[in-house]
Amino acid sequence: MSFLPMPFHSLLLFVVWLLLNSSISPGHILLAAFFAISIPLLVNSMRNEQPKIKKPWLAIRYFFMVLKDILVANIQVAVLVLGPIKNLKPGFVAIPLDVTSDVGITLLASTVSLTPGTVSVEISEDKQWLYVHALHLDNEQDLIDEIKQRYERPIKEILGC
Repeated sequence: MSFLPMPFHSLLLFVVWLLLNSSISPGHILLAAFFAISIPLLVNSMRNEQPKIKKPWLAIRYFFMVLKDILVANIQVAVLVLGPIKNLKPGFVAIPLDVTSDVGITLLASTVSLTPGTVSVEISEDKQWLYVHALHLDNEQDLIDEIKQRYERPIKEILGC
């Protein structure tokens, strides 16, 4: 264990303490230093190591692809909702997960929920399945394949998991 296990957080705590108190008096500097050193040391044992982004350019591409998907899906959902209700075919689908990290699963579930027309409902306790509700479900396998290829595969590549 190092003296400053989270140096960026320590610096941030130090600066924020001084800004919140609008003072650079010796007492506040000493208290800020105390908090900047002691708080990260106290919480360091509770930290979970998160996977690193292995391919940052792919992450940027993924972000813009999801943004485009959100815009397109908004239009598709608007057309569905403004049309006859009888044309809607809502349904649930279970998607088998290949991504293993908690961050990857969370990112996938969040992406699915951000895209209008689908929402992540639950992740199985064994983290093997993501349950999704779709506003309009013509073909269950097509939705599974689309989510796995369009979202899960890049997430696995970005995080290396």
